[in-house]
Amino acid sequence: MKHYADLNEILYHVGFAKKDLQGATIAVLPGDPGRVETLAKDIGTEPMPIAVHREYTSWLTHVDEQPVLVCSTGMGGPSVAICLEELARMGITHVIRVGTTGTIQEKINLGDVIINKAAVRLDGTSHHYAPAPFPAVASFAVTGALAEAAAACGAPFHVGVSVSSDTFWPGQERYDSFTGYVPRCFQGTMKEWQALGALNYEMETSALFVTCQALGIKAGAVCGVVAKRTESESVAPTSAYERALSYQIKIVRGAIKLLLKK
Repeated sequence: MKHYADLNEILYHVGFAKKDLQGATIAVLPGDPGRVETLAKDIGTEPMPIAVHREYTSWLTHVDEQPVLVCSTGMGGPSVAICLEELARMGITHVIRVGTTGTIQEKINLGDVIINKAAVRLDGTSHHYAPAPFPAVASFAVTGALAEAAAACGAPFHVGVSVSSDTFWPGQERYDSFTGYVPRCFQGTMKEWQALGALNYEMETSALFVTCQALGIKAGAVCGVVAKRTESESVAPTSAYERALSYQIKIVRGAIKLLLKK
């Protein structure tokens, strides 16, 4: 039995009510609360703040005169799943994750964008929603809309599989941590993922895809490349992030327009 929120019920974690969505069924989900205002203003029109609670900063914007939610999720799978549970209760049916990522393939450049169609489940949250053999896959409709919009705006984009890790350092086989220690179970794994054709490391997509599948939400993800692991473990200068974000804004706006027509 599904438990939908009452119109005026303020949900405990996100801090707003269904009435605040004005009928929105599509949500854009950046991780960083600091990106919400920019996305809301640049993706749509008539942007307005809704709530700021915990890691969830929320604005409403409009694309083709239709309301669209922009809500941050914070870092990692647990906060993503909590957000999705409450958005589902308020009638959200489609979500697009807008994040940052590090590529592990030489052919992908800093400032490019990656549209993930699936993810390796190196997280813990998704295993609370589905057993290990269950795949973390995106919605075909949302992924197709993102790819079509990326092609239309001339963005340098790549479609493929992400490796979603709960940790930024050991799970992504980074050796520039405080101790430099990576457990044996992760040593050499980046070469394995590269050989299998995975494109990138990040921290939320597998939790997003599996949780959305369990909740009946259609999900997609588009990430900007801010690190190139074939060259360095460091995050690139701000210019790469800004270049990727400019493409992400165009892609998300175009994808939403396509989804609203269906």
